[in-house]
Amino acid sequence: MSDKTHSALNPGVARREVWAWAMYDFANSGYTTVVLTAVFNAYFVATVAGNAPWATFAWTVALAVSFAIVMVAGPVVGAWADAHAAKKRALAIGSAFCVAGTAMLAGAGPGDVAWAVAFVIVSNVAYALGENLAAAFLPELARPASVGKVSGWGWSLGYFGGILALGLGLAWVMSAPARGSTTAESVGGTMLLTAAVFALASLPTFLLLRERAVPVPAAERQSHAFARLARTAREAAGYRDLLAVFACGTFYQAGVATVIALAAIYAEQVMGFETKDTILLIIAVNVTAAIGAFGFGYAQDRIGKVRALRITLFAWVAMVVVAYFATTPAVFWVAANLAGLAMGSSQSAGRALVAYFAPPERSGEFFGLWGVATRLASILGPVTYGAVT
Repeated sequence: MSDKTHSALNPGVARREVWAWAMYDFANSGYTTVVLTAVFNAYFVATVAGNAPWATFAWTVALAVSFAIVMVAGPVVGAWADAHAAKKRALAIGSAFCVAGTAMLAGAGPGDVAWAVAFVIVSNVAYALGENLAAAFLPELARPASVGKVSGWGWSLGYFGGILALGLGLAWVMSAPARGSTTAESVGGTMLLTAAVFALASLPTFLLLRERAVPVPAAERQSHAFARLARTAREAAGYRDLLAVFACGTFYQAGVATVIALAAIYAEQVMGFETKDTILLIIAVNVTAAIGAFGFGYAQDRIGKVRALRITLFAWVAMVVVAYFATTPAVFWVAANLAGLAMGSSQSAGRALVAYFAPPERSGEFFGLWGVATRLASILGPVTYGAVT
């Protein structure tokens, strides 16, 4: 990293710490990409639920239940972590549950709907809580004027983690005939590979990233999480800009969540893609998303964080128009890569805005509240789509 890169960081923050923090984005992106976006969601509908009329709706309801749990638990866990200066400890626990839950999905076969739903909920709750906690380190690492680019570094590196997990999964799926297996029977192996990538790639985060928060005195910790949340509710008028970000995020993230949760299902059920075609598509989308996250991270700090986010939302609208008229795989590929550019930039921009407005000493709590907004969106978007189908 250059001297300019180092000047983006707060005093005392080592460059290796930022890399270690960004590696968590690298680690957990495999989960969202393989389980929620490209492989297991389509496998759940086609194989576990046997293409039943209710299959897509069941998938969206399972996600909705997990997101509802996160909406309740996220702010409390974040406030507790702030009070105890234990963001990294809570992050490690959440990561362990996500890795274990992902590995257990390998046991879901035809008809195992209850098993699949249970471990999708466990793994997704753990993933979402971990995402909030990892993001809460951003204000400790980056100067306020540079949170956009530092957030972009993490998001862009994260998409390459998704590419790695997908690439390993694709190799495993394509080698199925040589093993005397089928594509559907290979999905369990992709879950184990995804869990392994998450576990190994997150190790730098826990070995190198420092916890800079100062714990609240022990005498004041009892019920401290709920006391902090009550204080935030009383002082809500003082955080009007942040509340506007939360409200805006709820609406645009509903669209993002729908794309993430249902892209592979739509590609296979409507566009006629096979599993290997879907995986190749999502790999390409991860590349464009990484470009969007990295480029718009710098743009955000230069042209303004709100203006940059506004541009990404126009890109989302353009993507929806193209997808609406897509009747061939080629046009759908165009729409998917537009979605990648918009996804990487908008998600990085949203995280940076929260980091910019949130008080550093309460970052865990406020990123937990950001999680409420994004998880509410994750219920509204996919469940609406599932209900329509």
